[in-house]
Amino acid sequence: MARTVESRPGETAVVMGAERLTYADLEQLSNQLARLLVDLGLSRGDRVCLLQPKAPTAIISMLATLKAGAVYVPIDIASPFGRVEKIVTAADPSVLLASDHASKLLAQLRVDADVVSLGGVLEGAKATFADADDYEPSPLPKVTQPSDPAHLLFTSGSTGLPKGVVITHAMVDAFLDWALPYFGNVPGDRISGHPPLHFDLSTFDIYGSLSSGAELHLVPGNVLLPRQLASFIRDSQLTQWFSVPSTFAYMARGDAVADGDFPFLKRIIWCGEVLQPSVLAYWMRRVPQCSYTNLYGPTEATIASSYYTVTAVPEDETIPIPIGTPCAGENIRVLDEELAAVPPGEIGELFIEGAGLSPGYWRDEEKTRAAFITDPSSGQRLYRTGDLGRRDEQRLLHFVGRADSQIKSRGYRIELGEIETTLTAIAGVADCAVVGVSSDGFEGTSICCAWVSAPEADLDPTRLRTSLAEALPAYMLPSRWLQFSELPKNANGKIDRPALRHQFVKAAQR
Repeated sequence: MARTVESRPGETAVVMGAERLTYADLEQLSNQLARLLVDLGLSRGDRVCLLQPKAPTAIISMLATLKAGAVYVPIDIASPFGRVEKIVTAADPSVLLASDHASKLLAQLRVDADVVSLGGVLEGAKATFADADDYEPSPLPKVTQPSDPAHLLFTSGSTGLPKGVVITHAMVDAFLDWALPYFGNVPGDRISGHPPLHFDLSTFDIYGSLSSGAELHLVPGNVLLPRQLASFIRDSQLTQWFSVPSTFAYMARGDAVADGDFPFLKRIIWCGEVLQPSVLAYWMRRVPQCSYTNLYGPTEATIASSYYTVTAVPEDETIPIPIGTPCAGENIRVLDEELAAVPPGEIGELFIEGAGLSPGYWRDEEKTRAAFITDPSSGQRLYRTGDLGRRDEQRLLHFVGRADSQIKSRGYRIELGEIETTLTAIAGVADCAVVGVSSDGFEGTSICCAWVSAPEADLDPTRLRTSLAEALPAYMLPSRWLQFSELPKNANGKIDRPALRHQFVKAAQR
């Protein structure tokens, strides 16, 4: 961003509705806020929780935190209080940068941290965003190293406690070093900021834009309907749209894209789940001038680890789109249970190595050791994705499915065990199991709950869903429910999850 500030200070950097910030604005405001944070005692490596919705002020907050040498933690303030409390407690922040949208959360949180109000009146705030005007706008001395954490992204955890993935400066830089030349981002590009800021796709939106001198167009949270999203792309004259496949499917199902639509759009990119070939064909026929790229990779490997650009409209809509070739600096290996490479065509688990790998989970050595392993034959550090895949004769990688209870739904990575843990804490639930079932809908995978009521318990799906909504975000709530007197078991006495999936499929066909 520094080069753009020097060469194009008056160019637009961030847009949201009627609000626009130039690169000079962004530099000055983030420098001033960073100096305020340092004055409050913020030090290298301290955490700053961002309790604010997507907005230009949030981008300023991120940059200010990094310039102060600290680590930012974006929080989904729409999540239930219990989940927010777990994340904030785990992050152990020194500062909370909060807007008035988070006033109710702040009133409930019990955390030893200074509060800086970014707008409105927040009880107990140590300072306000306006106070930053009193500080020098000049850049601060750089105090961080490439291996230092830049931010923590909390994802779903199977034990009920979200996992904090540590993302370093070097990890983000490594992805940008590959992505910016590959996609050809240039000054003047208009790039979407569609995912929420606690979702790792937003990392490329933000830093890909600012590193290339482009305009970042933040999509407001109330722009939800298919035609609203299409209007946003059209009215903003976007040149790049990056989102999860469920959004593309949602817009296709609503037939929101006209023939020859979005004339300024050059690149369409997706990541986070499987995009159905029929949906891709819909888009490619209506917006033929774009490149279409499938990215694959978990948060633990920084945004994406492989890519595949589709060169022609799929002729056979039953053949899944490959996840392609590893990005520069990355490698994806297909291994068996003994960590031996499987031959082309055979299915194994996908393991990632290379520059994008996280140091691990925040203050959780046990989970880190389980997920990040050392290959005994090569000594290389590997991340166990839990995804199944294969390599074809042309060396292209293909995603096959999940090897565990983790799913992708609506672009979110969800540990079904976290939902089960929360369910079992509800009074009257004697037993439960949550499974994912493939769906033709925009969610990609439906979350299905089977439960057994305790004797005399008065439970139904509405009550269960209401209770779950007090602890889990909306995207983790089951959409299908079946009640059992006893859950089906396999020969080992464990819950027969394939049988449950089959029952949900049958129930949907009635």
